[in-house]
Amino acid sequence: MNLALNDLFSVAGKVAVVTGGSRGIGKMIATGFVANGVKTYITARKAEACLETAEELSALGECIALPADLSTKEGREVFVNEIKARENKIDILVNNAGAAWGAPFEEYPDEGYDKVMDINVKAIFTLTRDLMPLLTQGASQQNPSRVINIGSIDGLRVSTMDNFAYGASKAAVHFLTKNLALRLGPKGVTVNAIAPGAFQSHMMNATLEKFKDKIEDENPLGRIGSPEDMAGLALYLASNASRYMTGQVIALDGGRHIGARQD
Repeated sequence: MNLALNDLFSVAGKVAVVTGGSRGIGKMIATGFVANGVKTYITARKAEACLETAEELSALGECIALPADLSTKEGREVFVNEIKARENKIDILVNNAGAAWGAPFEEYPDEGYDKVMDINVKAIFTLTRDLMPLLTQGASQQNPSRVINIGSIDGLRVSTMDNFAYGASKAAVHFLTKNLALRLGPKGVTVNAIAPGAFQSHMMNATLEKFKDKIEDENPLGRIGSPEDMAGLALYLASNASRYMTGQVIALDGGRHIGARQD
């Protein structure tokens, strides 16, 4: 039995891939990884932003930008081949890249629904599938590789916003997480999901500009999430402390998905 704090929670020396890693939640997670000794590849569709973030995080450790459009088969194949050319194993895959589309129910466009489902659900499945040879290389049930999917509390409760495809896609991410956990556990890979509430991100900017005070007033802990909150949970899920955990959807929302604050 080894209960030393460093042995339980250290992630130093691991290799990670974080999709959508140039900003928002992906950047929060990538920052936590890089600062704690993880060689971290970040990818994003916008090359300039991806390169800028990698340069910024390289002041903390090793961060490499590999811009790619993972919503297309061609973009995904180029990215996977580039990772395979650089690494013979990866320890952590964070499927964070996502999209949202808001419109009234009667006007919700087919292309918006398809885009959200393709990026938020299909791309997670296909990228995880294509990177599986690297995730299983050297992995075992005693020392598993980790897949961390980013869902949402909108996949746990019905949002008041007109984000019909988004909520459905995140509920699908949560179920896919459980499905993959059962399939991949015997191969030495754990699969868990983080379901964030409100965090400062590009996707949330417009909502927070209008409703931040209301969101914080309703939150049982009285605030939105911080980068440290997100990085902390991701580091836990990547560490030895969580190696017996798989198939879990963890709400990171100050308790908001349970209900509004009650004083």
